[in-house]
Amino acid sequence: MPSPSSLFSAYASMTASVMLFRSMANDIIPNPIRNYLVTSLGYLFKPRSRLLTLVMEESNGMVRNQVYDASEVYLCTKISPDTERLKVSKTPREKNLTIRLEKGEKIFDLFEGVELKWRFVCSEAEKGNNPNDQVVARAEKRSFELSFDKKYKGLVLGSYVPFVLEKAKAIRDEQRILKMYTLSTQGYMGMMWDSINLEHPATFETLAMDPKLKNDVMEDLDRFVKRKGFYKKVGKAWKRGYLLYGPPGTGKSSLVAAMANHLKFDVYDLQLVNIMGDYDLRRLLLSTGNRSILVIEDIDCSIDLPDRRHAPDGRKQPEHHVQLTLSGLLNFIDGLWSSCGDERIIVFTTNHKDRLDPALLRPGRMDMHIHMSYCNPQGFKLLASNYLGIHGYHHLFGEIEGLLQDIEVSPAQVAEELMKSEDPDIALGGLVKLLKRKKLEGDGPVDKDGKTVGIQEVKRQKVETKGKPVRKSRRKVYMCNKISPDTEMLKISKSPKDNNLTIKFAKCETMVDYFQGIELKWAYVGNEVGMSNNQKDPSAKRSFV
Repeated sequence: MPSPSSLFSAYASMTASVMLFRSMANDIIPNPIRNYLVTSLGYLFKPRSRLLTLVMEESNGMVRNQVYDASEVYLCTKISPDTERLKVSKTPREKNLTIRLEKGEKIFDLFEGVELKWRFVCSEAEKGNNPNDQVVARAEKRSFELSFDKKYKGLVLGSYVPFVLEKAKAIRDEQRILKMYTLSTQGYMGMMWDSINLEHPATFETLAMDPKLKNDVMEDLDRFVKRKGFYKKVGKAWKRGYLLYGPPGTGKSSLVAAMANHLKFDVYDLQLVNIMGDYDLRRLLLSTGNRSILVIEDIDCSIDLPDRRHAPDGRKQPEHHVQLTLSGLLNFIDGLWSSCGDERIIVFTTNHKDRLDPALLRPGRMDMHIHMSYCNPQGFKLLASNYLGIHGYHHLFGEIEGLLQDIEVSPAQVAEELMKSEDPDIALGGLVKLLKRKKLEGDGPVDKDGKTVGIQEVKRQKVETKGKPVRKSRRKVYMCNKISPDTEMLKISKSPKDNNLTIKFAKCETMVDYFQGIELKWAYVGNEVGMSNNQKDPSAKRSFV
């Protein structure tokens, strides 16, 4: 056994040799080469992770990520006793509690013997540097992360994710609740759709309108939803446009609700005065779902579409000032963008059809024009049946029907009078007095053309907004074909129009490639960018290094 003195001598000799070698290396080997050698050795001896993580972000560019939405629905059925935090909410109009995962919560699932770990991630989105930006209230990015052993990548992408999509669809169909969507400033991308349950009681059976016209509308709707193959065969987008026009109070909004209840379609209520420009309009319309009705009410007075190039005082807008234009709206109604969705209905309502640009009215944009007229005898009988339960004859019917032939009164006015009493004699008597009073007073003031003015016209609103350029991204097809077993994190998404999953590299993910014997190392870099003028670009500043 060596003595302690010999061991110490050997240690001292080895230390001196190492110091000498290090000094020679520092003098002979250039610094960049030394750094490269250290980095390469660190990469070779770095422990390899066996896990692959799929990231499902809430939005995929300008549209909702269908995989994220399906995951949210599916995971609510997988809450286990180990779950520690949940979000519980209920609005006044909802019948049941809404339960969602809290930030950072994990869910474990089992599929064909493979263990999968889900995690819900929320992070704050970066805000723009412009002090004039109106920052949204809830600026956060939300996503689900799915982690599993890399050897099961084919099973997860080929079987498990499609299973989650189908399971979520079945849950939605079973718990089908119509939704009413309106614009909200609660998303990190700016204006986004927010929803409540649509529980409007209007149906075609209770709608006070001409029976023949009502039947024509129902037949047109039923024919539309059954003709998917026909629209594909003739090369047209599967959509339908309806223009509802007539005086106020004639049931235009009730007809929209009746259409939604009849078809079981969600409703998107779009207020054009809230739209900053064509880019915002395109992004919002692309994020609407299939089997939906897009409603733009009072389009004649909600915004001044025909002439958007001048300010209200007549001065020309700055050249960079981008606003909503008529061409931008028309392009989505029947242009190339109109094909981005299936089974969609677009409804315009107006009190003054003659004020609309003729370009809005032609077939292919507004396919069916529906005139909602004043109350007639047939509509009155239906209202009397709905409000008073009178299904046959009443001694005041003849007098009321005679007055309706001479007086212009809206169904809303008749309904309001019938609601004043549950006694048919009192309610109908009050209606007779109303009609006689209107007849004595005349039909109202007359304008310079001799036409009756029912109500004071709504002033048109001209909106000064600032726009933004449209940014486009290009898919990195080559890199997606180079996914290796060393890849640890990927992004997956699916829009309603995609047949297959879209797979992309996650932020900071690296990949090694070889070309003609040369080793090439790729790194994907993504940084959030904020835009001015109260706008957020949904894409990030992305690059490959």
